[in-house]
Amino acid sequence: MRSALFFLMQLRAFAGRGLYWNVLGMIAVSMLEGIGLILLIPMLGMGGISGIDAASSPISAWLAPISGLPSAWQLPVVLGLFVFIVLTQALLKQRVSLQNARMNQKFEFRLRSDTYRGILQANWEYFIRMRKSDLINALTGELARVNGGITLSLQLLASVIFTIIQIGLAFWLSPVITLIVLICGAVLAFFMRRTLRKAKTLGNRSSDLARQYLAGISDQLSGIREIKTNALERSRLSWLESVSAEIHEEQYAFLKLRSKSQSAYQAVSAILIALFLFVFVHMLHTRLEQLILIVLIFSRLWPRFTGIQSNLEQIASYLPSLRSVLGIQADCRAAAELSFGDEIKSEGMAIRQALACRSVYYRYDVTQPRYALRNIDLSIPALGMTAVVGRSGAGKSTLIDLLMGLTTPERGSIAIDGIPLTRERLHAFRQSVGYVPQDPFLFNDTIRNNLLLVKQDASENELWECLEFSASADFVRKLPQGLDTFIGDRGVRLSGGERQRLVLARAILRKPSILILDEATSALDSENELKIQEALEKLRGRMTLVVIAHRLSTIRGANQVIVLDQGEVVQSGSFSELAAEKRGLFGSLLENQTLAASG
Repeated sequence: MRSALFFLMQLRAFAGRGLYWNVLGMIAVSMLEGIGLILLIPMLGMGGISGIDAASSPISAWLAPISGLPSAWQLPVVLGLFVFIVLTQALLKQRVSLQNARMNQKFEFRLRSDTYRGILQANWEYFIRMRKSDLINALTGELARVNGGITLSLQLLASVIFTIIQIGLAFWLSPVITLIVLICGAVLAFFMRRTLRKAKTLGNRSSDLARQYLAGISDQLSGIREIKTNALERSRLSWLESVSAEIHEEQYAFLKLRSKSQSAYQAVSAILIALFLFVFVHMLHTRLEQLILIVLIFSRLWPRFTGIQSNLEQIASYLPSLRSVLGIQADCRAAAELSFGDEIKSEGMAIRQALACRSVYYRYDVTQPRYALRNIDLSIPALGMTAVVGRSGAGKSTLIDLLMGLTTPERGSIAIDGIPLTRERLHAFRQSVGYVPQDPFLFNDTIRNNLLLVKQDASENELWECLEFSASADFVRKLPQGLDTFIGDRGVRLSGGERQRLVLARAILRKPSILILDEATSALDSENELKIQEALEKLRGRMTLVVIAHRLSTIRGANQVIVLDQGEVVQSGSFSELAAEKRGLFGSLLENQTLAASG
């Protein structure tokens, strides 16, 4: 029952008085159903069925005005009253059901919206820790299970209300019989507690398997090229079949659990009905109208016990999903770096002097002693070109994440024109940053819509201007639909160089104050690399450029070169100055690349 209460408390926090009105509707429906049930005795008695005394009905006093009518009118009036009650109950029940469904849909919408809002507002470090597939699972499979849990909880609430009212009516009709039924139901429920615990355990297992399945599918579809080129199809299919078998076993175990509990209730129901009929007919010589009431009481109450037990089992299995979604919301709130109100308050900021790091220390895991960056002091002059180089793992990409405000230094600060980058200034700063990663990302949409993501009101001339700057205009014009050409998932219909130049065009379109390229040319051929370099030359003096370079020959024109090694700045200066220091790391890297190129 605690699982159902947890669901209903979450729903009450969202729906407020709407839930209370629905509860009142459920009470009214149950009362009408009970009154309609009691009317069966006078209806049968007035119908002349042998052995039934209409005057023995518990509501015979309420029907006294009808007894004063001519005998020919009494039965039609009672039947009309019965039909009116049933129709009123049906209409009210439909209204309550529709309101429950609407409330459930709104709750799911709000839960989905709040969860995704929290994900979007979380900082970059949160995404480093989390698996993307876990977030997708929370927004899809887990939310679907939450929807089922809310639906069942509302059904359970209706059943409990109905049962309480029916118990009250049953006590009024026959306290002894009702008490016997309740005792039997309570005893059976006590022995069925184990099924609820097992249902909750199966629910946890179901959530774990769903996350495992989605994580594996996401990874494999993202790496489908590696699967095909390494002939891993059979092993990946074996993995899928193995996980699917576990999911099927878990589902079968839950169905088996439900089947066992329902079978137990049905078996006990048959035994009790037979026992009751034997005792009340052969031993207590119960009158016919009382016997009918006994059967009606039992037939109405006992199935409710069965339904409540079944609902509780399913709700217990869905509870882990709700806790998972709420847990993600809590984690996102703890990792929040901005709110959507910040974007309304802020406008992009220009870098007029320099972007600087002041005694910056950073590590991914504060429980580990190793720092990814240590004692970083550097200044990136405005409107110049700064290159960051170093061996693989030196901390270049980590430095870029700090410079873009994606991560926060553990010690030290990032400053723009001498003013520290605080949370309040974060959104304005990011509006001033253009970023071109090594692995360019494009949405499965048209070129036009991919560009308009960063500036929705951009004109046609602005789009073509940024394409010209990024050396993309020529190949876009040659496409069948030009700007309106669909480029496929992640831009798969374009070459690597074309994707890279489109991402550069998108970064330029927002007219950033600082443009950052994270090894954006390392995977390109010489022709495409040259085009990117030509595009950057056009941008020199227009914006601050920061380039992480893999090929050192591409940064000869940089105003400043910063060399990182094992998380520290070991050299800085112009290209020619660092190249002249033969014993320095930069000179060693340059010599190795020159030898590799000549060899």
